[in-house]
Amino acid sequence: MDLLTQEEYQAIADNLALPNNAFIDGSYRPAGRGKTFMTVNPATGAKLAEIAACDASDVDFAVQKARDAFEDGRWSRLHPSDRKDVLIRFCKLLAHNARDLAVMESLDSGKSIFDCETVDIPETIHCLKWHAEAIDKIYDQVAPSSDDHIAMVVREPIGVVGLVLPWNFPLLMLAWKIGPALAAGCSVLVKPALETSLTALRVAELATEAGIPRGVLNIVPGGGPEVGEPIGRHMDIDMVSFTGSTLTGKRFLTYAAESNAKEVVLEMGGKNPCVVMADAKNLDRVAQHVVNGAFWNMGENCSASSRLIVHRDVKDALLERIEIHARHWNVGDTLSPETRMGALVSKPHFDKVCSYLDLADNVLIGGKSHGGAFVEATVLEVPDNSHKLARDEIFGPVLSVITVDGFDEAISIANDTEYGLCASIFTANTKRAIRGARMMRAGTVTVNSFGEGDISTPFGGFKQSGFGGRDNGLHAHDQYTQLKTIWIDLSDDEDEAIV
Repeated sequence: MDLLTQEEYQAIADNLALPNNAFIDGSYRPAGRGKTFMTVNPATGAKLAEIAACDASDVDFAVQKARDAFEDGRWSRLHPSDRKDVLIRFCKLLAHNARDLAVMESLDSGKSIFDCETVDIPETIHCLKWHAEAIDKIYDQVAPSSDDHIAMVVREPIGVVGLVLPWNFPLLMLAWKIGPALAAGCSVLVKPALETSLTALRVAELATEAGIPRGVLNIVPGGGPEVGEPIGRHMDIDMVSFTGSTLTGKRFLTYAAESNAKEVVLEMGGKNPCVVMADAKNLDRVAQHVVNGAFWNMGENCSASSRLIVHRDVKDALLERIEIHARHWNVGDTLSPETRMGALVSKPHFDKVCSYLDLADNVLIGGKSHGGAFVEATVLEVPDNSHKLARDEIFGPVLSVITVDGFDEAISIANDTEYGLCASIFTANTKRAIRGARMMRAGTVTVNSFGEGDISTPFGGFKQSGFGGRDNGLHAHDQYTQLKTIWIDLSDDEDEAIV
């Protein structure tokens, strides 16, 4: 997709019709108690819309409609190929509305239009299409058994699921969850983040237009205590998939334990190491990967490379190249295609990130804030891995540099964290690369690159980065289905005991 000019994007923004009500049972409706909350453009502080502020009563209503849809089989018992056809039409509608969605996402989240146009929207559509195409290609099993029995192992949709989204990738994380959930035949309640509700609401409208039946995809905006906790505690929700902070994710375990022991899948934080050894080839290319890993999406990324663990012998040369590449990651008007880094998502989050900048003793690159919403691409040197800048997930464009003298020290520091989401290692020694990848305690480890894999590879973490399932790949379908054994007795003896 060719990018437009800043003026053209602004013209689209000026004429967007922004949704402002919850989407339940196939249509927009206000919150039951009539409350609203204001959503703003974090880059400018300008008001965008008053959004329906739902609460537990709206959650109850949405769950009932989702349960009705699931039990009568309007989606859950539809032939897999028919579900696929509907989701493919859905993807075509998203593609037709891609530019409006990109602008809406930029306005609501503070993201640069460059990222929305080139990454978020295309990847959202690709994700949904990939899961749609997988629907009628996932086979069940027949277990080995005696000649007198057939043992079938079949997958069934788990039921009504609650999907709780983060604010850093509103559309893409929506796709990561509703793609496999809808493919499996589940009915869905989505709680978008309070800061970024607009695109989820619009997507639900397009899904209904594509033919997804009423009650199957419901969007319930509102705060954590008002909507998130009622979803977590609801006795008629069968599972919850949550992406967000580790602190909040742990609460869903409590909610499940204190309610119906629903299944919980958590994808949480990260303090991800990027290890660069002395023999790493092409330091300019390494620097590009480091900068992209640290500053993409303003560092508001759970898989961001936020710790650079670099061998002393190449540290200075690598930092010189990082500084050159960091200059291209400019802040500016989020609707300008020339802007690489947008605004942080909210004033409280901006203040949090800035509080970490105040802790820095040795600022190598950047370190400044602009306009109450933007933070420069920043590189800080820390004395060791015990420093707060090396321990806490800052969730901003801040890279902490730690110097090491060898491989074992680097891997030890890489693993010295409560998180275990992603990691990367740069080295020309193939055995060392593989050994390092195997030794690092993380759900995704990249070698001589930064990345998260792609839609075909499972994404999730070790330790306090999450557990219970994986997003992406065929593995993502597992969390939205449950296994059933069907044991069929073929014996001719009618008096044979039933096993």
